This record gives sequence, structure tokens and C-alpha cells, in this order.
Amino acid sequence: VTGGAGFIGSSIVRKLANSKNEVLVIDALTYASNIDSISDLTSKNKIDFKNINICNREPLEKVFNSFKPQRLVHLAAETHVDNSIINPDKFLKTNVLGTFELLRASLIYLEKNKLDQKNDFVFHHVSTDEVYGDLPHPDDDNYNKNNARLLFTENTNYQPSSPYSASKAASDHLVRAWHKTYNLPITISNCSNNYGPFQHKEKLIPTVIINALNKNNIPVYGDGKQIRDWLYVDDHTEAILKILELGKIGETYNIGGRCEIRNIDLINIICDSLDKKLKINNFKHSSLIKHVEDRKGHDKRYAIDPHKIESELNWKVKETIKSGLDKTIEFYLQSHK
Repeated sequence: VTGGAGFIGSSIVRKLANSKNEVLVIDALTYASNIDSISDLTSKNKIDFKNINICNREPLEKVFNSFKPQRLVHLAAETHVDNSIINPDKFLKTNVLGTFELLRASLIYLEKNKLDQKNDFVFHHVSTDEVYGDLPHPDDDNYNKNNARLLFTENTNYQPSSPYSASKAASDHLVRAWHKTYNLPITISNCSNNYGPFQHKEKLIPTVIINALNKNNIPVYGDGKQIRDWLYVDDHTEAILKILELGKIGETYNIGGRCEIRNIDLINIICDSLDKKLKINNFKHSSLIKHVEDRKGHDKRYAIDPHKIESELNWKVKETIKSGLDKTIEFYLQSHK
């Protein structure tokens, strides 16, 4: 699992470690990694860990030869949109060149060991719905009822809006090209906005919770009416495991929570929940909300149609936004103590 000390990666690693799988985590331990999220597994020797940057060719080849993987789950990536706008270089290096180095190492490994069947090796690439651009928003002048049914499908054209989403789109294209040209066994998934325990504080939901707990301003981009489709991280993990088990080689699967919410509404839900949990006299956490200048190129609406993975692989979300947020808020309350 590349990026296995990251937010989504650690969820997958924790799930795999509780099975009979032998798991190797590759992670460069950048600022967004959290080794504490898997430290109990490393200390109990339930997983192996290698501090490797996926852009470094030689250690990648060595670890392929020594570990001899049957499945590779590729999550290692720079993911924060704001950072990509300020400093796109890192995103191109990690997300594009890093993915290339992994594809290169995978192909060398397959050819050296004469592996080409699904039972021998599969490269699963985890991507984002942001590669599709954005969808019509209810506040648009030309919005109508038909627009409400428009969702991202596996056949939606790519129209990335930020350096981050452009770099992920490029990595998706590389993975498909290595399958088409070199017959590398691959699957791809594009997910909606994840949330849950261990997420880095730069993301929306942890930012809201942590700022609220510290009684700092809660920043809201623009009017806060941007719509996102929210997916609890462990539901995402279950979807990826379904793809590893049952997914068809060369196929893409969209993973979404069927949970569209405006950012400002989500923030108010979190604030109301904290009000009830903390019961601070004469204080509303929503009073901390502060609207700030909108992000450049900010997409208005994301929403995924997960029909393919639901119907073909029998996957469905288990967490509602209420149950998922309750678990997430409780995690940050405990870690805040």
C-alpha cells in the first residue's frame, strides 16, 4: 500500500492487517502522513513498513523484488488543492512522475517473474472525482430538474480545474496507457470527498472541528454553497477491497457516498453537534464561522454515480452522514484532550 500512513491508506492498512494478508506499507512520511495511525500495527509486527518516496527508482525496484506483491494499492499522492495552487511542482513530481515510477517498477517485476494474470498481480490506482471538473449547481441561472440527475460516471469527460486534479488526471491516463500498451493488470477508482478519523487538519471537516474546539474562526470559502458528495473513509476502504477481490482488469469504478451537501450546511451540522456534545453556556460554535475569499477555480458541485460498483461488485455505503460525523467528531474530541 503506497501512502499507507496517510488518511485513506491507513484505513486500508488497518483493515488488511486484521486479515491473513501480508502487508507492506510504502510511505515517504511527508507532512500529511501520520505514522501514529498505523504504529500499533508496526509495533505488533502485523505489517512491514518502508520509508520510501515513490519517485525514487532504486528502492522501489528493491522492494518489489524482496516483497513480491500480488496486489498494489496506490494512494501515495499530494492531495491538498490549496497547496497545489501555491506550489504545483510537488504535485507534478509525486502524482505524475511518482505514478510513472511505480508503473515502471511494476512492469519490470511482472516481466522478470513472468507474471501477467490477475491472480499473480494487480495494480490498483486510487484517484478522485475532481478529475471530472464540476457539475451544474442549483444556484446556476440555467439549472433545471434534469441537471439534478447529472452525476459523474465512469464515462464522464475529464475537465480538471486545479493543478491537483490535473496531476491526478495525468496519473489516471498513465495507468490506463500502461494497461493498453504493456498489458499491465490494472484497476482504477475515482472517489468523492472522504472524511473520518486520522484525516489531516488541512481538510474541511477536521479544520472545522479543530478550529471550533479551539474557538478559532472557522473559514468558509466564498458563500459556502459549494456542494460535495461525502464518503466515510471506511466505506471507501470496503469499496477498494471489493475491487481488489472482484474488480475486472482494465475497469474503472466510481466510489461515492450518495450524500450531496453544501459546505456551509455541513459546517453548521458539525457546529450544532459540538453544541450538543460540549454544552457550553451561551455559546454557539456557528458564531465562529467567517467567510473568506473564495479559492481560485473553485468547483461548484461534485456528485458521483456509484451505480457500477453497487450493481457489479455488491458494494454500498454503511455510514450515514450522521453516523459518520458522530464517529469523526468523537475521534477529534478524544485526540483534543
